[in-house]
Amino acid sequence: MTAKLKAFAAFWYDFLIGDDWRVAVGVVLALAVTAAVSRTKVPSWWIVPVAVAVLLPATVWSGTRASRTRDGNPSS
Repeated sequence: MTAKLKAFAAFWYDFLIGDDWRVAVGVVLALAVTAAVSRTKVPSWWIVPVAVAVLLPATVWSGTRASRTRDGNPSS
């Protein structure tokens, strides 16, 4: 039973967090800010697209930088 619970938890961790925990935290923060702003008179539709526009290039940059370092060419 314990092995099944560990496997279940590992699946959800990998599914939700994935390769980069910072993206998961950014998405959760964007949704929390959207929920908070939606209770005001300020439109909140733009918060998640802005978060994606910031998180996606940061993740791609971080991934390509890690790939270059791993290949032994950190200056490129």
